[in-house]
Amino acid sequence: MTNEPMTGLAQKRCRPCEGDLPPLTPERVLALLPKLDADWHLCDDGRGIERVIRFRNYYQTSAFVNAVVWIAHQEDHHPDILFGYNEARIRYTTHAIAGLSENDFICAAKVDDLFPVDG
Repeated sequence: MTNEPMTGLAQKRCRPCEGDLPPLTPERVLALLPKLDADWHLCDDGRGIERVIRFRNYYQTSAFVNAVVWIAHQEDHHPDILFGYNEARIRYTTHAIAGLSENDFICAAKVDDLFPVDG
């Protein structure tokens, strides 16, 4: 993993978005994406970012999902989550603007921080 704590994204807080801001430009998205773990990718529709994380068992998977839910409540920004026995798929998008906002990258960075930095 290429977790980069120096990005500062994980230290930011989400700002309320009621549809009053435009989605991030493709250039801004491409500038922010490398600041996340390399497993994050732009969704085919260009309106979201997604990461699939695999675990050893259901206990680890559900503990991770609960941690992501806690982040979502703290930031008031909620991802789409699909999970099963040993895999979780996290997708961030800002529904109010039908695209990506900085909030999506802030939350993705907080998810990255759930894992230890490779040393």
